[in-house]
Amino acid sequence: MRVLLVEDDSDLSSRLAASLRAESFVVDIARNGEDAQHAGLTEIFDVAVLDLGLPKIDGVSVLNAWREADRSFPVLVLTARDGWPNKVASFKAGADDYLAKPFKVEELVLRLRALVRRANGHASARVSCGPITFDAQLGTFEHDGVPLKLTALEWRVLSCLILRKEAVVDRRELIERVYDGHAEVDSNSIEVIVARLRRKIGPEHIETVRGRGYMLTAAS
Repeated sequence: MRVLLVEDDSDLSSRLAASLRAESFVVDIARNGEDAQHAGLTEIFDVAVLDLGLPKIDGVSVLNAWREADRSFPVLVLTARDGWPNKVASFKAGADDYLAKPFKVEELVLRLRALVRRANGHASARVSCGPITFDAQLGTFEHDGVPLKLTALEWRVLSCLILRKEAVVDRRELIERVYDGHAEVDSNSIEVIVARLRRKIGPEHIETVRGRGYMLTAAS
């Protein structure tokens, strides 16, 4: 899951990014509204965390620009402006959730996972595909009821595939959602991760769609 973290407080953004990465999120940071607006219009994200009081362009204007350009990724507004008018302005601009500072990182993680899950059309926190079950709130996987031990990269690939189960996920999309923007990515890196996942869940459950990407399927 790739998150755009928009926060001008460098200490807070660094701490939040570290906490989110520890929960297997891929995190891109923008510290002003101009950079945030550009990133949201040009990059692929599963969710965004957006502060309102930003340098250069304020958060509500950034969100308006994203929505006017039909950028539909869910947005959680995270701000110290805990007043009803700010909430109204945020939701009118297209926010999906609102969390006031101070807050617990654990709550932020739960809310982000819920937003990503619902954005992919899953009402229940538990998403299943054949023998594989993903608890989107806890961030855990099971295979036939047995907990799956996954590396961070394997978790990111499998979570992306199961939230889009029975649909092809473009290879480039996977790379953008799995790797940090500054990471050096080998040409066959996704293939290596998929091969490891096939050994853990069964090769029949990840289908390669030539020239496009991969699909998680329940078919045995």
